Amino acid sequence: MQQLLQQAQKMQQDLAAAQEELARTEVEGQAGGGLVKATVNGSGELRALVIDPKAVDPEDTETLADLVVAAVQAANENAQALQQQKLGPLAQGLGGGSGIPGLPF
Repeated sequence: MQQLLQQAQKMQQDLAAAQEELARTEVEGQAGGGLVKATVNGSGELRALVIDPKAVDPEDTETLADLVVAAVQAANENAQALQQQKLGPLAQGLGGGSGIPGLPF
């Protein structure tokens, strides 16, 4: 029983370390052929947004807004894929629940 508890504690520590690593890792998403780029950390927090001046049309701000939303969504999808890659095996070892919102385990 003690060995099982130690193993569970080790897995929790590994999961916490992987979560910390994700918070430091940045991933990018883009839209409009790279006209808008969003960078999020592995937890999905928006860290940077770059808009190429070619994407800015004062007469059509709606398209720019759509590009920004699409870039942020793409970045978040990449962050979720990274979460699944890093945390999936660890979360499954702990019974399937990672406790991370948006993480489908």
